[in-house]
Amino acid sequence: MSATGTIIQAYESLKKAAVIKVEALKQKPLVLVGTATCGRAAGALNVLQTFRDEISCRSLDVEVKEVGCIGHCYAEPVVIIAKPGFPALCYGSVDEGMAGRLVTDFLINDDPCYEFAMAALEPNDQFPTFADFPRGVYEKKIILADCGLIDPEDIDHYIAHDGYAALAKALSMDPAEVLEEIKNSKLRGRGGAGFPTGLKWEACRNASGDQKYVICNADEGDPGAFMDRAILESNPHQVLEGLIIAAYTVGAEQGYIYVRAEYPLAVTRIRTALEQARERHLLGESILGSNFNFDIKIFQGSGAFVCGEETALIASIEGFAGVPNHRPPYPAHAGLHSKPTVINNVKTLSYVPHIIRNGSDWFKSIGTPDSPGTAVFALAGKVVSTGLAEVPMGTTLRTLVYDVGNGIKEDKPFKAVQIGGPSGGCLPESALDLPIDFDSLQQAGAMMGSGGLVVLDEDDCMVEIARFFLDFTQKESCGKCTFCRLGTKQMLDILTEITEGRGKPEDIDLLWELAEDIKAGSLCGLGKTAPNPVLTTIRYFRHEYEAHIQEGRCPALMCKELISYAIIPEKCSKLCNVCIGSCPVEAIYTRDDMLKAIYLDKCVKCNSCMVACPPQYKAVVKVSPPIVERGGSQDEQLSNHNN
Repeated sequence: MSATGTIIQAYESLKKAAVIKVEALKQKPLVLVGTATCGRAAGALNVLQTFRDEISCRSLDVEVKEVGCIGHCYAEPVVIIAKPGFPALCYGSVDEGMAGRLVTDFLINDDPCYEFAMAALEPNDQFPTFADFPRGVYEKKIILADCGLIDPEDIDHYIAHDGYAALAKALSMDPAEVLEEIKNSKLRGRGGAGFPTGLKWEACRNASGDQKYVICNADEGDPGAFMDRAILESNPHQVLEGLIIAAYTVGAEQGYIYVRAEYPLAVTRIRTALEQARERHLLGESILGSNFNFDIKIFQGSGAFVCGEETALIASIEGFAGVPNHRPPYPAHAGLHSKPTVINNVKTLSYVPHIIRNGSDWFKSIGTPDSPGTAVFALAGKVVSTGLAEVPMGTTLRTLVYDVGNGIKEDKPFKAVQIGGPSGGCLPESALDLPIDFDSLQQAGAMMGSGGLVVLDEDDCMVEIARFFLDFTQKESCGKCTFCRLGTKQMLDILTEITEGRGKPEDIDLLWELAEDIKAGSLCGLGKTAPNPVLTTIRYFRHEYEAHIQEGRCPALMCKELISYAIIPEKCSKLCNVCIGSCPVEAIYTRDDMLKAIYLDKCVKCNSCMVACPPQYKAVVKVSPPIVERGGSQDEQLSNHNN
């Protein structure tokens, strides 16, 4: 038998056994509980235990499995129940009580409890599917397709869904053919820069050296971003398969997964996946009976944001401080241990098996000509349906926010979207019809980044948002470059003064000048992109900077030094004392007429009174400019202030 025949036969044997195992599960009721980090934070482990206890005490023949994140994080804990004779149904916001009822009503008495169901997973005549809702219409899941539907700690579930078929196909091809398929697909790196993956692989493949490495960069550090973590927790074998194919293509025998230690569940599931892959001869010596040898090690990073940069990541693996180095030479020529090295993001590697299995033309049929495929976003902030979304490249921001994300919470006006992580940009409402792709976002002053997307509404101050993200990147700077080390600190000091009402008219132009110098003088991507939030907020929201500086006013009522809390007498109830009980510093008092007011000199602006005030009253308000203290209380100043 030929080498190709041996590889295909070895894979088909694995696939046959996996399909038999998975099909057997479908012959009886199956409960899938999402226990990724988002689910656990919402109480999924308690729900899981409830199902197991209720099923055990009733001696039911029901299988209960842990799965990853299906993407609907706003509805966690999420549970899927597949029972023969009924459509597989997804239930959201499941608690222990609902879990017990689903056992008694659905698993025992055949009542699917449609009133609790979110959607069916497949078309049927009884209940709508996710595809029937706007989100399902606009989403196109490729690398998220199996997340939340398969057991991430059982390799057979992945294999039964054509997992490792791409590896078997790649091993039956010449590495040069695999490289051409990736190049033809025009796959661009999903870690932020958008560099063509095929060109990176080609540079490493053509580089001279007796030892080569491939590394999966899972050092996801953007605030509000959790795409890579969710994929590793939900479908780790997809990432492993992509990394193995990359190694075969460039000629590497050793790989690493660089993952931050703050992702303990991801690390556990990756480690399990590696062990299972070795047991099935998908890692190690003579993979699938071929002459290709390759293995993977896990390296846990300590959480430094700068280690997402390739040369800093390499230095960290080598045991040195995670500090970027000058390029060239690029890692593809001289990377880990000065050997040719390919570094790809989790999402980039996840696309590789699908491209090899379905072909580069299929991949290019999705998205735009220059940015083919899909984009995965972590929707966060003031959007209604927070979670993971995968949409074709070219989808507009408006579609992503309003159709996929279901709009803004409490129907408040949209103000901006912060896209691309802390080094991304803030885009205003006028940019909502901008297509999402690498080049369009860059022209608008933002960037695709790794996929973090924070939606902001009228209550968000754009000066404070810029200060917040610059504070993050300034703290994460390694300090090697003078412009990054000192320039970002000076910018942060200026922004802090503006948000505290001490800004000067010349500060805006000074911020712009500093930002341009920092971008030009920094060595790595952290410094070169750190000023982006400041530049875009000045570009699109200059009027907010001017209001802070010239009027001592925060239009969004967000900056604590530029606001006061007050109680509107006309809305206050004499019989309600909730605000008094909520104040930790006893700043609220009862006036002679039994209405409430605030001692301004005592108020610490903690917002507790505003949260506690019953919605039928809404008597507590924030005002800017702040009320001038007069006798230490608000008294009649509020009405004068409003006038």
